Amino acid sequence: MLARFRNFEAGPDLLGRMWQVEFLWLQNAIAIRRSDTVDVKFALRSGDEKRTVVVALPHALLVEMSRQVGRPLTDPWCARLAASYLKRAIETGEDFEKPIVTARREVLEELLAQAPA
Repeated sequence: MLARFRNFEAGPDLLGRMWQVEFLWLQNAIAIRRSDTVDVKFALRSGDEKRTVVVALPHALLVEMSRQVGRPLTDPWCARLAASYLKRAIETGEDFEKPIVTARREVLEELLAQAPA
């Protein structure tokens, strides 16, 4: 998992571009989108191209995974997990075209397995 989530570089994407990524906000999406997720929004910039992406982390999955790894479910942990998920999406092209990406269990498990203890 990424140690820094507020500003980082990701890529190259499938077109060879590097992206500058900036954390914008983290919020519970129950009231906003009627979704039981923690939404983490990022601004991305590559040259003249700019876009935003929201990584939606399913709450029940976060609770389960935080117990499995023995970590409290905190905002910084969720933001780092979402940033790592976005970095992987940029580099693989998987779901990168979507403005809202719902994180998949198998990818989150892979990211957590790579995280230092």
